[in-house]
Amino acid sequence: MKYLKAGLLAGSVCCAMAGAAFAQSAKSATLDAVRQKGELTCGIIGSSYGFSLADSKGVMQGIDADSCRAVAAAVLGDASKVRYVPLIPAQRLTSLQSGEIDVLFAQLTWTLSRETDSGVMMTGAYYFDGTGFLVPKALGVTSALKLEGANVCSIQGPGEVTARDFFGSKGIAYTPVMFADGDELEKAFLAGRCDVYMIDQSSLISFKASLGAKGDDYVVLPEVISNEPLSGAVRKGDDAWFDIVRYTLIAQVNAEDLGISSANVDSFGADASPAAKRFLGMDGRLGESLGLKPDWAKTIIAQVGNYGEMWTRAFGQATADRSLNKLTKDGGMQYPYPMR
Repeated sequence: MKYLKAGLLAGSVCCAMAGAAFAQSAKSATLDAVRQKGELTCGIIGSSYGFSLADSKGVMQGIDADSCRAVAAAVLGDASKVRYVPLIPAQRLTSLQSGEIDVLFAQLTWTLSRETDSGVMMTGAYYFDGTGFLVPKALGVTSALKLEGANVCSIQGPGEVTARDFFGSKGIAYTPVMFADGDELEKAFLAGRCDVYMIDQSSLISFKASLGAKGDDYVVLPEVISNEPLSGAVRKGDDAWFDIVRYTLIAQVNAEDLGISSANVDSFGADASPAAKRFLGMDGRLGESLGLKPDWAKTIIAQVGNYGEMWTRAFGQATADRSLNKLTKDGGMQYPYPMR
């Protein structure tokens, strides 16, 4: 009997310690700061069609802008409580490191060196992309392998390395023309200073679409020469905040997989599937484990939508094929990680 009591006591101590450890791990200094100021400060590019670009009414649109809204919906219950901070590529990581922003959604490629050297953690690939090429139709080029002697415009930093790796490996002579931000690059390309606009293919498709009828004067070449998983990012050292931002995206992917959208999210009741009930906060304690309200995921979908809705809103008019960004059950790479 005494052994049974000892075992029960040990179990109680163990459970108490586990509960204390959970309570400590669930605390987030960033979450507390966001709630105290009543808004999420989110770093974006701010000039990229389909990702983050203000519409005619000054409202920021695009998948990066909506990713910011989704986090705000999760932690503040209001997707509109976002202050956007436009950043050029060179400012993205430093602004996050310095604490100027709470989270970053700015077409940032998830790479080893960025996580190991920059003091940031990547929260999940919300867009699987790759570097491509846009050229004027008048150039008469149908392949990147035919760009001998071309002036190639790209963004300083990663773009330089990608261009050097590709053209060097193919023995193709080219002239690199580097810019600090996309606005300058696009203006230079349209002015004829570049033969080639080289950047993530999604940006090329969106840029071409933004030109309207003039977009027909340009063609995206078939080659995709690198893997560019675009990810959100947070500062290292706040694991609970990392979990919140990561599972915001996972929630949106799960919602699409479960058939939950902004149009029907309020229609689920007692006859919903167990997975849907957990997701919507009707059962379980997923919200509590993140330090959020039980209906945090439901709020995201009601106010921002599932992953597919975000995609269509951002790229539907650009006729961009979701390709790798389809759900895994549809042949893509957006995998609904278990929420249980």
